[in-house]
Amino acid sequence: MSKIIPKNGGVILNIKDSKEFRTMIRNKEWTNQTAGMMPGFVQANLVILSQDYAIDFAAFCVRNPKSCPLLDISSLGGYDTIFAKGADLRTDLPKYHIYKEGKLDQVVTDLKAIWRNNFVSFLLGCSHTFEPILSSAGIPVRYQEQGLELCLYETNIPTFSVGPFKGNVLVSMRPIPAEMVTKATVISARYPRVHGGPLHIGDPSLIGVDLDLPYVGDKVEFLPGDIPVFWACGVTPQHIALNAKIPYMITHAPGHMFVTDFLAEDLG
Repeated sequence: MSKIIPKNGGVILNIKDSKEFRTMIRNKEWTNQTAGMMPGFVQANLVILSQDYAIDFAAFCVRNPKSCPLLDISSLGGYDTIFAKGADLRTDLPKYHIYKEGKLDQVVTDLKAIWRNNFVSFLLGCSHTFEPILSSAGIPVRYQEQGLELCLYETNIPTFSVGPFKGNVLVSMRPIPAEMVTKATVISARYPRVHGGPLHIGDPSLIGVDLDLPYVGDKVEFLPGDIPVFWACGVTPQHIALNAKIPYMITHAPGHMFVTDFLAEDLG
């Protein structure tokens, strides 16, 4: 039995499996972030596009596997996935972002009312999957210790563009004690389908990052001896959506991922 600890109120809920957690989300009993929840289970980022852009986006994922590690693609109009039997991608994430012409238009908790038969859904691996593995190895996850949201940054590293999809890579940043950086690198590198090892370690300016200016999330406090470690981030497609200015695109809200039935070890 897994325990999840919501940030609002600190109440502990006992959840026997990922399916039960998704049922809570579907019933709107859980509308908070999934980051830090259901340790051990693979979490996935979501991108939904019309079929007109699906082939280009699939190619974009293939060309940018660190930022967009592709786990699954739905059938046309489909909202199921091989990663969770009986799941519904229209309802089983706590929060969705809807972009129109490159701008965030709506934040919703359910897609049923706006679902179209020409949608194609993409699940991308998420680095929140390996955070519990870091913790179990004694590596601190500072933002969780401090009750914050994971901070993301835009880099000056360009993605490999395909069609309308182009822009810079986004990264998540976690302060890691210097003596544990190698260990964190080795552990995360075992899971390439959820971003794998770090994209950059150390001086943020070398990748165009100012730690005082997160793209999204909270600025985290460094403890003495900590070094910034950056992983490619699955929110990159949302940033790309702003550049692409395509008519319609749906993604997960940052931190509100899809919790699969797979364990991290299943992706090894």
